[in-house]
Amino acid sequence: MPVSATNIAPQSLSTKTPDRTAAAAKQTTLNYDNFLKLLLAQMKNQNPTDPMKSTEYMGQLATFSQVEQSVNINSKLDALLTSSTLSQAGNLVGHTVTSADKSVTGTVVSVQVANNGLLAHLDNGKDVPYEPGMTVS
Repeated sequence: MPVSATNIAPQSLSTKTPDRTAAAAKQTTLNYDNFLKLLLAQMKNQNPTDPMKSTEYMGQLATFSQVEQSVNINSKLDALLTSSTLSQAGNLVGHTVTSADKSVTGTVVSVQVANNGLLAHLDNGKDVPYEPGMTVS
């Protein structure tokens, strides 16, 4: 049975350590407290002869809320993609696979999620990348 191609983004397959992920989130995430501090500083330092209108503040708040929701949606989609990839990996274990060029055949004993996709470890000690044209039986 031939395996169809998958479009998996390499960066979504990388294994992230909790420390590195948390640090990256702190660097790239602007929460409501930080936003309100910036808004307050903007209000304190505005030109008194030409103050900002309240509608401009509300527009900034709405834009911030939309960006935050987009970030949350992206993180949930990444989690869904990772789950799908792990499900594909689990389905390969115990099956016989043949590489796309028909040079390597063996039974999958484990699957590794690497930066460039899935890598099937075979019972004969060889590794086969999960790619279009691979045969699973």
